[in-house]
Amino acid sequence: MKLAVVGGGSTYTPELIDGFARLRDTLPVSELVLIDPATERLELIGGLARRIFARQGHPGRITTTSDLDAGIEGADAVLLQLRIGGQAARLQDETWPLECGCVGQETTGAGGLAKALRTVPVVLDIAERVRRTSPDAWIIDFTNPVGIVTRALLQAGHKAVGLCNVAIGLQRKFAALLELAPADLHLDHVGLNHLTWELGVRRGGPDGEDLLPGLLAAHGEAVAGDLRLPRAVLDRLGVVPSYYLRYFYSHDEVVRELGTKPSRAAEVAAMERELLALYGDPALEEKPALLAKRGGAFYSEAAVDLAASLLGDGGPAVQVVNTCNRGTLPFLPDDAVIEVQARVDGSGAAPLPVPRLDPLFAGLVSHVSAYEDLALDAALRGGRERVFRALLAHPLVGQFDLAEGLTDRLLAHNKEHLPWA
Repeated sequence: MKLAVVGGGSTYTPELIDGFARLRDTLPVSELVLIDPATERLELIGGLARRIFARQGHPGRITTTSDLDAGIEGADAVLLQLRIGGQAARLQDETWPLECGCVGQETTGAGGLAKALRTVPVVLDIAERVRRTSPDAWIIDFTNPVGIVTRALLQAGHKAVGLCNVAIGLQRKFAALLELAPADLHLDHVGLNHLTWELGVRRGGPDGEDLLPGLLAAHGEAVAGDLRLPRAVLDRLGVVPSYYLRYFYSHDEVVRELGTKPSRAAEVAAMERELLALYGDPALEEKPALLAKRGGAFYSEAAVDLAASLLGDGGPAVQVVNTCNRGTLPFLPDDAVIEVQARVDGSGAAPLPVPRLDPLFAGLVSHVSAYEDLALDAALRGGRERVFRALLAHPLVGQFDLAEGLTDRLLAHNKEHLPWA
């Protein structure tokens, strides 16, 4: 089995390698290709990846290349983990929206739109090249904004599934609090990427006992603390929102907070420099503890499980993924991309039925899904007016003059990546 990782020079990659090494019985990889134009850091990470495989006795071969077509040729699956513009572009995404009093964040709001505009054309070009060289390969997208990128891939007819680590992270957190094995918990995880709620936490499967009320009663403070939301919010909603709902439920507070501390991009850039220095140590044979602070916890396990389900012959598995709605949420178009539990096998991902979504949450999902449709249109066709329309539609913007100002700033800061701007 050959897997290719586009963006293999990411500092995330050793997390992924560690998962491939530990879970080799689940996903028997014979060849792993790390692809990245940043050759210097790619070689650092490739060296560490080989040492991790050797340390854990994995027989697979790891190669590195900056040649995309050569790297993806013959691949059974291609994993995408890109950041167009690097941390410098992320820093801009987190900075200029604050000038207008809006959240500066790389996956939602105006910053998230900027990232989508930079990313979608590049991902679609990669996907077309995958289709030419390895037409049977699955594309697994971990590139943010995952919902919009996956929507672009699926609407273009590619064999693609989107993946996020929010659900698996919450599952592990809840399992630890409840003193249960993670596999014993099924989450009623419903919404869009980075806009989800846990409507239930069920023992044993989708029809099992709902442990959520007891979880909130006994451990509400701990859960709320991780989400950086007041305990009262969880008690009143009766569900667990994802961390990203904080940008909606506490928008003004977050804006004030972001204006008084270093950006996450600056923190990550400093962390990456330290990680790359560690990766260059020939004595290092495992992922360093610092990597846990970089983000992406449990990404490797989610990616291994998804790839194994798509490529294996062991029957379907249930996993939270990003895939087409297909009537699952009746108030959304069938081709909208949602994030829910799905049955995954060699034919792809089929969403499982979900509990009815309260209008309090469904209204926001509808609103953001409409924005994502406009954002994708802007990413595919360009044009200032399309960018403006997407920003005006976003619930964190929604005002005419504000959308105008944000449009000007977005285009000014992204001319390097948007040929039409």
